[in-house]
Amino acid sequence: MTIALLHTSVVALRILALSAMMIAPVGALTWSNAGGLGIEKQGAGLMLFITLQRQSMS
Repeated sequence: MTIALLHTSVVALRILALSAMMIAPVGALTWSNAGGLGIEKQGAGLMLFITLQRQSMS
């Protein structure tokens, strides 16, 4: 009984570690981008945005 519980907990820890390693970069990227109030469009970014919007409408 104790060996089965130990084996189950080892497998659960491996799954937790693997999922944390896969989700952590996405969470860090989301957290770093969450500070702004939106996408600031200035200069070349604004021109690209307008161009893409016009192309999608035609």
